[in-house]
This record gives sequence, C-alpha cells and structure tokens, in this order.
Amino acid sequence: MESCALTLYRSSLDFKPLNHINCNTRPKVIPISINYKTTNSNHSVVSFTSYSSFFTKRVHHEYSPVVRAAASAANEASGESTGPAKVGKTSQLAAMFGVWYLLNIYFNIFNKQVLKVFPYPTTVTTCQFGCGTLMILIMWTLKLHPRPKLHKSQIVPVLMLAVAHTMGNLLTNISLGKVAVSFTHTIKAMEPFFTVVFSVLLLSERPTIWVVSSLVPIVGGVALASFTEASFNWVGFGSAMASNVTNQSRNVLSKMFMVNKEEALDNINLFSVMTIVSLFLLIPFVFLLDGIKFTPEYLQFAASQGVNVRDVCLRFVLSGICFHSYQQVSYMILGMVSPVTHAVGNCVKRVVVIVSSVIFFQTPVSPINSLGTGLALAGVFLYSKAKRIKPKAA
Repeated sequence: MESCALTLYRSSLDFKPLNHINCNTRPKVIPISINYKTTNSNHSVVSFTSYSSFFTKRVHHEYSPVVRAAASAANEASGESTGPAKVGKTSQLAAMFGVWYLLNIYFNIFNKQVLKVFPYPTTVTTCQFGCGTLMILIMWTLKLHPRPKLHKSQIVPVLMLAVAHTMGNLLTNISLGKVAVSFTHTIKAMEPFFTVVFSVLLLSERPTIWVVSSLVPIVGGVALASFTEASFNWVGFGSAMASNVTNQSRNVLSKMFMVNKEEALDNINLFSVMTIVSLFLLIPFVFLLDGIKFTPEYLQFAASQGVNVRDVCLRFVLSGICFHSYQQVSYMILGMVSPVTHAVGNCVKRVVVIVSSVIFFQTPVSPINSLGTGLALAGVFLYSKAKRIKPKAA
C-alpha cells in the first residue's frame, strides 16, 4: 500500500457536466480511501491511499513534484516523520533529557554547598530568581523566544500561579538547607498524592482504582524512609512536604485558569513570567527575614571563619544558572512529549538526583531507608503508568 497527497484549492472544486463521456460505457472503478485534512491556508489537503499500483505509478509519474511537496506538507501538519527525521528528533529528545538530569544534579550539589555555609534560603532563592530573570531578559532581547502578550484576564491567574511557584521553590530550599538532598527528594516523591487530592477537591476529577493503588507504595515508602533517615529534621521534613502542596496546587490551578487556549501563554513564557513575578514577590521578604547579608563586614566575617568567599559566590551564581536552566529545559521537553511521558522522565530524574547526591555527599543510607526510598520511587513510576489507563465510559 502506498500513500500520496494532492493539494487542491477550493476554487478548483467546481463540478462541470461531463457531456463528452459515453454514458453507456461503465467506467472501471478503482477503490481508493480519501482522507480530508484541513490546514490554516485557503486550501485543503486530500490524502489518497491507493490499492492499485497502476494508479499510484501514474499519479507519481504525472504529478510527482506536486505530490512530493504536498505529501511533505501533509506529513508535517499531521506530525508524521520520516525515518531520518524521527531518529533526529529522538536523539534531540534524549539529549534534552540528559541535559535536564545533568543540570538538576549540579543544581542540587551547588545549592546544598551554598546553603551549608550560607543558611539563608530566602536570599538564596531570591538570587536564583534574579539569575533566571536576567536569562529571560536576554532570551527576549535576542529574540530567542517571542515575548508574551498578557491580557487583563490573565493577570490574577498568573499572579496566583507565581505565588505558588515562589512558595514551592522557597520551601524546597529551606528543606535542602536542613536535611540531606536525598531525603528532600524522597519526600518530594509524594507529589502525585497531592495531585490526586487537589484534582478531586478543586477539579472534581475521580481517580481510577489504578491511580489510587499506586499511591499506597508512595506513602508507605516515604513513611519508611522518614522513620530511618539519619538527617531527619522536622523543619526540613515539613518544608519539603509543604513544597509538594504548593507545587501541585500550582499545577492544578494552571488547569483551572488557563482554559482559554487563544489567550493562554505557552509553557516557556508562562514559566518566564512566573519567575519574574516571583523575584519581585521575594525581595521584600529578604529584608524582613534575612536582612542584607552581602556586605563587606559579613564577607570578612565569613572569611575569618575559614569560608572561601570567592568559591561560595561562584557556586551561588552557578546554582542560579542551573536552577533556571533545568526548569526551562523541563518545560521545553513538556512541549515535545505527553504529560505522562514527562512524568516518567521526572521519576527517573529523581532517582538520578538521589543516587548522585548520596555518592557525592557520602550520605549514610541504611538498608531500610533504601527500601523506603525505592518503594516510593516505584510507586511514582506506577502512578505515571496508571495515568495512561483511561476510565471506562459509563
């Protein structure tokens, strides 16, 4: 079976009487399948699937330039890719996942190193949003991505999303400053649980039995890991759990508010706007909670305590760059794959971050703690698979 496509303008579809055809002669009918595809232009694409090699050869012989051009446009419009193009897209996607994981690993390492010697998470988070804002302005100035066009109806929803985004990142940094990186990410494996809870409460969605079942190992694994965690701290545990609440409420709110596709921002611009708003939201709290710490007196005091100020400042900047970059790449991947595939990738990312942080910081991990962490991550993987199963229609 071979496929071809013809581009037909609507003005050429005028029917005319065919008086020159002998009506007594019964024409030979060639079975073909016609698929109409409309595009944004003023013409339609009609795809013919022919069951006759004679018809296919004749069409390709007489109309080969038109057929090839229209077939290419039809495949592009329908999302179909040829062999080399598909391989190239797969390679690009694999590279982006690798960059996503690598940036996340370095962010957690740099961030933990900074918070160990500079225990002011509000200032650290604000500087990270500042680095992200600078990178966003460069992106828009160089026209690497089109600038967003905000409507009045979007201001309140975006502001609410930015508040949740700010709280989620601030609480995560508070947790990272109090407990081990591996433990923070084990607790953050509870995100699917809060996703289901908020979806039921705010969106009136009914989860399937498979989704609910996948939450059991997640909750049990996090509880087991918490009971056996050497670096357990209630502030670190509570802030990580609270970050789950804020992050998942942000995701659910985005579903509630961004329903108008004509006015909705794309993923990159939505994240960019939230980052800029988060910066301005946090600046007043820096003065209220931490005060001004980057003063010559404070830096001299830190140096007298054996702190390499220059090295800390470098890691400070690198953590901000990695912080924004890994989230930007994550949103780019989300625009290329389905949400379920992105969730599976996020589960693998968490495994990679936990393992790499345990190795780098030489975090002591007991067998029971490892079992709890593995059980929670396995539950997250099952949750992402359960989301693929569609509920049966009543």
